[in-house]
Amino acid sequence: MESVRKVTLNICGTDYVITTDEDAGYMQELGATVDTRIRNFMNTSERTSLVMAAVMTALTQADEAKKAVQSADNLRKQLKSFFDDNNRSRGEAETLRREVERLKREKEELERKLAVR
Repeated sequence: MESVRKVTLNICGTDYVITTDEDAGYMQELGATVDTRIRNFMNTSERTSLVMAAVMTALTQADEAKKAVQSADNLRKQLKSFFDDNNRSRGEAETLRREVERLKREKEELERKLAVR
């Protein structure tokens, strides 16, 4: 189990102490991403406040997270479908292999009967 640590993130000039079991470098990357996105929203208009930019950043992040989850769900469904198709094909291949073996035995039997005549 990871150890819990405190990481200080500076976002838009304010320090936030975060308690996490994540790697400090990873948390710093997240903080830098949030900081950049908030600043980008604030740069779009002089009337954009820090709170407005933070809300827009949160909405953008939530949208991206939801789309990523939906994409992952779709990939899981596709994988399940591929596995199901693969299993079905393996079953069909095994059935066909048995049929080929049966037909080979039948052919050999008919050839033996024909040779006796």
